[in-house]
Amino acid sequence: MRHRALVLSCSALLAGCTVGPDYEQPDLLLPDAWQEVAAADVVGEAPPLATWWEAFNDPLLTSLIQRSAQESRNVVLAAARVEEARAIRGVAKAPLFPDLILSGTYTRTRPSENSAQGQIIEAIGGEPGEVSENFQAGFDSFWEIDLWGRIRRQVESADASLQASVEDYRDVLVTLFAEVAAAYVDVRTAQERIRFARENVELQTESVQLTRDRFNAGLTSALDVAQAESNLANSSAQIPTLEFELEQAKNRLSVLVGVNPGTLEDALAEPTGIPTPDPTVAEVLPAELLRRRPDIRGAERRLASQTALIGARKAELYPAFSLAGVLELVSGSSSDFFTGESTQWTLVPGVRWNLFSGGRIRNQIRVEEARTAQALAGYEQSVLLALEEAENSLVGLQRSQVRSERLTVAVDATQRAVELVRTQYLSGLTNFQNVLDSQRSLFDQQDQLAVTEGNSVLALIALNKAMGGGWDVDAVEAMAASATQQADSVRAGSDLPTPGQSGFNLQDGGATR
Repeated sequence: MRHRALVLSCSALLAGCTVGPDYEQPDLLLPDAWQEVAAADVVGEAPPLATWWEAFNDPLLTSLIQRSAQESRNVVLAAARVEEARAIRGVAKAPLFPDLILSGTYTRTRPSENSAQGQIIEAIGGEPGEVSENFQAGFDSFWEIDLWGRIRRQVESADASLQASVEDYRDVLVTLFAEVAAAYVDVRTAQERIRFARENVELQTESVQLTRDRFNAGLTSALDVAQAESNLANSSAQIPTLEFELEQAKNRLSVLVGVNPGTLEDALAEPTGIPTPDPTVAEVLPAELLRRRPDIRGAERRLASQTALIGARKAELYPAFSLAGVLELVSGSSSDFFTGESTQWTLVPGVRWNLFSGGRIRNQIRVEEARTAQALAGYEQSVLLALEEAENSLVGLQRSQVRSERLTVAVDATQRAVELVRTQYLSGLTNFQNVLDSQRSLFDQQDQLAVTEGNSVLALIALNKAMGGGWDVDAVEAMAASATQQADSVRAGSDLPTPGQSGFNLQDGGATR
């Protein structure tokens, strides 16, 4: 029993204690519901947020998002940062274990016969100039006993930093998928605006011919012809600008997907209209954003990482204990190299205590505390910005829907007005100015309708992004909860279930909070 108690006492001493504050996730006061009452009209049954783009029922968009998850340079960059953070965690964890260095030398020496060494050898009856050999091999070991938890706090900080880098990776995916969808909608919107422009050019071309025929018949003046030609030229001048916007949107989409501009030209050549998904998203309450949005999760993990560094600095106020040792085999002959007589060893217990440093350590503690306060403020700010983005997206979607509905009514009415005023003009019941006004109004309203329909879809995309859509938080946390506790007390994460992996896994990276 005495020996057992001694072993337990030594184990407790080696385990030591951990100084500094233990991290606790801050409690934030969040609203129970969204401020915008009209948000109830756009929140309801919808495809899972993890794959919100499926509501578009557009295979090309789905394939582009899947391709971007594999080939986007932003994803590759974020993946490399996760690997960097994982390696940094390994570096931080290494001092928990002893350093063990194996070394060995073989020396063959012939002293000069005229040297002092040679003369001494001759004086004692030896053979000056005789070749001597020396064999030496051994282990050098050093271990800092983490009595106050300095190394453990650094590992804790590195763990949280790794988890933050994984959340940053997920945030890149959330942003990337939204940007790909937005660029795709921009392409379809530009194509729709070009279609309306060309239809109006055809209509106005007929009006030019109509005024010329009536002028040749002496039924109208040259003024009508000039006005019709001016209106046609002005409408035709809009098309090159719209074509330029279309090419910009295509190039932007190509870069987001990770291919050279122009690569998607054939795939996007056929106009398919602006996608019109059901404008609903899965219900996400304000407090749920803390769990859903990777940017908030990443900010919280950075706060945890920074908090752990306070303890690492505070541990420097206490003495540091270490064990160093050397075990060697040294012999002048290979035949007896492995005998007990060739063994030599050294054991060096050590202690180091910085009794005076001019306030350096305490000021470093204050630095880490101030940085922790900054990280807390950054976390709280990220939550506020997330709430702002979600509220704005909800309002933007609802308002754009209303505007789109009213413009649709306006376009229908203006199309009827164009037909009526043209009939009246042919009957001589109105002048050509009314024809011009109605055609200009139709072109303008159709263009506004295309832009508004595109903006309505963009608002839906922005809302899905604001809600943290693009990855399956429930699947990740379920995997993390069921993972076994690792020896170093770091919970296992999981691979990110996205459409198309990026060539690495996120093991050890997913925090469950």
